[in-house]
Amino acid sequence: MSKTNFYELTYIIKSVLDEGDIKATVEKVTNFLTENGAKIEDVDEWGNRELAYDIETMHSGYFVNMYFEVTGETMVQLERMLKLEDNVIRFLFLKYDSKMMRHHELAKKGEVPNIFAVEEEEENS
Repeated sequence: MSKTNFYELTYIIKSVLDEGDIKATVEKVTNFLTENGAKIEDVDEWGNRELAYDIETMHSGYFVNMYFEVTGETMVQLERMLKLEDNVIRFLFLKYDSKMMRHHELAKKGEVPNIFAVEEEEENS
């Protein structure tokens, strides 16, 4: 069995679609991962957001962020599926290393340290 890694995936769905098509696209991506052995931690739908720049004359998109654990072979298949999916206009994968995992675990617990606290104290003095 292949080694699994932890990933974060953010993808953008065309916002011109109706709500049913958007939900179907989210389910398609989620189902693809679960059917291929992924352990999905979270699927966070951010909703419609304005794009930093136009993509294919679109000014906004429906953003979805996911956290999951899966093998590298499945990631290759997922990338191919997302490239072929007409409703997805952009996507980005992040493969977590140990530092990113540590930060992710702290964020889930709400214990991320404020690294700017010392600077803020100095500014207020």
